[in-house]
Amino acid sequence: MRINEEITAPKVRLVGDNVGEQGIYSTSEALKKADELGLDLVEITAKVDPPVCKIIDYQKYLYQQKRKAKEMKANSTKVVIKEIRFGPNTDEHDFQFKLKHAIGFLQEGAKVKASVFFKGRAILYVDQGEKLLLRFAVELEEYGRAEQMPKLEGKRMMMMIAPVKKK
Repeated sequence: MRINEEITAPKVRLVGDNVGEQGIYSTSEALKKADELGLDLVEITAKVDPPVCKIIDYQKYLYQQKRKAKEMKANSTKVVIKEIRFGPNTDEHDFQFKLKHAIGFLQEGAKVKASVFFKGRAILYVDQGEKLLLRFAVELEEYGRAEQMPKLEGKRMMMMIAPVKKK
């Protein structure tokens, strides 16, 4: 943004609260008005003809912009992904134990990445791994929804489950 003498356009459109009558002024007139008020002439939009300017306290404006950006960053949600690993022949007790952990993760708002890792000849049991992941998704239906169906990548089959939005 350009301020005060940095504005090169011969005429500017003044807008804002500090301007008595909004309209098109010569740059020198606008600078004089800003100087009388002890404020800065700030070019808000340079792409239009004539450029749009405001008479404001530039330092205060910068501070408010930084504060707004900081608030936006604080309010943005960070996606946390928790991984739960299975083997193709996972026992019922282990399955329930991992299911309980996944429910906790989903309730906290984290995504769950469930994966079945096939070691050595266990790759022969791809169908068992897929059944296991589908059962896992069905058990978690009220806490989260499957973002993608089980997908085999190399020696591991993965599935993402996102938490259900609370109303």
